[in-house]
Amino acid sequence: MTTTKSIPVTPVIMAGGSGTRLWPLSRAGFPKQFLSFTGTSTLFQEAIERLSSLAGNDIDVQAPLVVGNEEHRFLVLDQLRELAVDPQAVLLEPAPRNTAPALTLSALQAAEGGLDPVLIVSPADHSIADASAFAAACREAVHTAAQGGIVILGIKPSRPETGYGYIQARASDTVVPVERFVEKPDQATAEKYLAAGNYHWNSGIFVLKASTWLAALERFRPDIASATAKAFAARTRDGFFVRPDRKAFEAVPSESVDYAVMERCAGSGIPLHMVRLDAGWNDLGAWEAVWQVSPKDERGNAVVGDAVLIDTSNSLMHTTSRLVGVVGLENVVIVETPDAVLVADRSRSQDVKNVIAKLHALGRVERELHRKVHRPWGWYDSIDSGPRFQVKRILVKPGASLSLQMHHHRAEHWIVVRGTAEVTCGEKIVILSENESTFIPLGIKHRLANPGKIPLEIIEVQSGHYLGEDDIVRFEDTYGRA
Repeated sequence: MTTTKSIPVTPVIMAGGSGTRLWPLSRAGFPKQFLSFTGTSTLFQEAIERLSSLAGNDIDVQAPLVVGNEEHRFLVLDQLRELAVDPQAVLLEPAPRNTAPALTLSALQAAEGGLDPVLIVSPADHSIADASAFAAACREAVHTAAQGGIVILGIKPSRPETGYGYIQARASDTVVPVERFVEKPDQATAEKYLAAGNYHWNSGIFVLKASTWLAALERFRPDIASATAKAFAARTRDGFFVRPDRKAFEAVPSESVDYAVMERCAGSGIPLHMVRLDAGWNDLGAWEAVWQVSPKDERGNAVVGDAVLIDTSNSLMHTTSRLVGVVGLENVVIVETPDAVLVADRSRSQDVKNVIAKLHALGRVERELHRKVHRPWGWYDSIDSGPRFQVKRILVKPGASLSLQMHHHRAEHWIVVRGTAEVTCGEKIVILSENESTFIPLGIKHRLANPGKIPLEIIEVQSGHYLGEDDIVRFEDTYGRA
């Protein structure tokens, strides 16, 4: 009796993007990959679940590797915990250096201990409608990559899209050689590609062995290979978090996977193949893309949240906190959040990036943060403010605590509305239950903790002449911020 040896596969999830073109729902502090647009799971969680489902037969799916940044590290862990998934590691990039260094960190981590798994490298912010078709394409790609080749998933274009890169390869449902990569074309060229039938959108999903990537990068971009290896060699580890050396990583050249390796493979002897992915793929790069993948009513409207539409068609409404009425509009995007509203022509949804640029020039915090701000210990929601006061609703996770801190310019009143609070105020530690309150004077060291098994919710009223978040002096902190 013969047994088939399993192919070890490591999912690599690229989760470091900012998703600014989906503002105001997606922001730098809480980008699109951690949001849900079409279901209950977030895009990041859907990516994890899609790749985990490949296990079976001769494919052995390992725990995933996630590449992200410091700001989002606890969002990653929280969303993995919701799936009951422990990662191999969460690789935290000290600085943005594009996808080639990110993939190199993943390959080096995956190769630890002499291992050489097949990596399925996927962005965290894609939407896939047909999970079974995606799995079938990935399995085909894994078997090819296990032999030493590089495989990219290509998408049959449905329109002359100028926002994607293209792959020239023979139209087929099987593994075919890639003839060349083409960067984002102009409209006329994109129309020619669509008519030709042998061009495919570059999905950005790659399948290859760790050793294959490292060897190809060493051949084509030895500067990136050596600089990234140097940063990885000086890494530190804290639980699941792996941090390459900051100074060394900042010296790594910034480059994409496509430019660094894929476009150089033609004629090099490195096998480069494409598997066509026909699974309802969309990279959700703008609100137009969200409208395309969303369920629609008989007039072509996609509605999420509380909205009333009168004589409106082919439009997208996404509301989060209040009723929105829409009358007599066509081909528009309306996105409502507690602190910002976007209204745009659907055909110009890519231009939301110009709104972000204007907000940046004006120094507006709305470009980065929601009114509700997530922290490692929970979240706070700034529900009201005025001259010399601010009101926040605060949730602290069970067993979590804020830093031991003090403020130079404000005092605080805390009212417990749910759960149990352990309050440190100067030398005193008190326990507060629902409907009890306390006062934190200006300049006093204090800490808020949740010793219970249910979330703690409080109302915080701040008073003082300056109420900015930078008026925090931390003395001790569980999350390394002191």
